[in-house]
Amino acid sequence: MIYAVIAVVLSYLLGSVSFSIVIARLVKGIDIREHGSGNAGATNTIRVLGKGPGLLCFVLDFGKGIAAVFIGRWLGLDGVDWTPAICGLAAIMGHNWPIYFNFKGGKGIATTIGAIAALAFVPALIAGVVTIIVIAITRYVSLGSLIFAALTPVLISIFFYSAPVLTVSLILCVFAFVRHRTNIVKLLQGTENKLGAKKGS
Repeated sequence: MIYAVIAVVLSYLLGSVSFSIVIARLVKGIDIREHGSGNAGATNTIRVLGKGPGLLCFVLDFGKGIAAVFIGRWLGLDGVDWTPAICGLAAIMGHNWPIYFNFKGGKGIATTIGAIAALAFVPALIAGVVTIIVIAITRYVSLGSLIFAALTPVLISIFFYSAPVLTVSLILCVFAFVRHRTNIVKLLQGTENKLGAKKGS
């Protein structure tokens, strides 16, 4: 049990490494949270710093989710999904509320994708393809993110993954919609910024 607790704590601390903040400070000496949409995430990093730093941020945030799940599998009980699932959740909570940066982080979508991919690869792959298509057509990253969050619990249910994985995917879906509530309002009003705009969320 103690190893499972250690795994969750390590996952949260890993998730708290906000790569968008770190990269922005290294590249331009700025706090990414004071520019663009103010969000510490890959999309805002692309808009403020460009595609290279933004994509690097996405890959690193994605990797945090995968790494957290594997930490859970390494330190958790063999054959039990609760520890890796909760570790994935902990990493996303770290990204959203990072202890190193006054608990003001991003929206956790890249880390969510990484965690879900490690927990349930096929549902994540299908939801990811749909998400990419939606973003390519609409250029609304927020819409694609919400679709990914909503689709994964449905697909996890269809493919009969374990209760811990389904439970965590539902929690992550709620997280995504709560963190994107301002984006939802903008989408409904038709004022949401599209990918490629100078400002966005």
